[in-house]
Amino acid sequence: MEIILKEDIENLGLAYDIVNVKPGYARNFLIPQGKAALALPSERKKLDTYLAEIEAKEADQIKSAKELIEKLKQTEIKITAKVGTGDKLFGSINSANLAEELEKLGVTIERKYIKIPGNSIKRTGKYTAKVRLHRTVEHDYEFEILAEVDKTAKPKTAPKKIEAKAEVSQETQTGEE
Repeated sequence: MEIILKEDIENLGLAYDIVNVKPGYARNFLIPQGKAALALPSERKKLDTYLAEIEAKEADQIKSAKELIEKLKQTEIKITAKVGTGDKLFGSINSANLAEELEKLGVTIERKYIKIPGNSIKRTGKYTAKVRLHRTVEHDYEFEILAEVDKTAKPKTAPKKIEAKAEVSQETQTGEE
């Protein structure tokens, strides 16, 4: 079922996007809550005229979004996480973790604008997240998840063999008491 979003909804889209959702989700949640409207032809025409009106106003938003994307392109993130057997993570990495790492590098992006395929990552490797700051400004951001190296752990070595020599007194050897 196609609907027009009236506000930004995480993992679905931004305001004024036309998206496909399951009918129950639209009828039972989005439309009654006032978060969306059916994408009827008359509603689409209203949306097109409204978007044309606000296009000039959005020019500043688009400009700042493009500047942020350029800043994002200059960053490289390698997230370290604890790893179990193989390359499987303890826990997972999601858009909040990525937003937090970007914040450390001086690039502030809200996590609702970052979409990771599958919503969370559970293995090490290279991944791509879609950063969508505006309907017209998107970027595929590549990052890497590495296994955390425990610097405090001592390297495992083979246990040392302790040789015990039994000392026998001379008295017991000679048989004198």
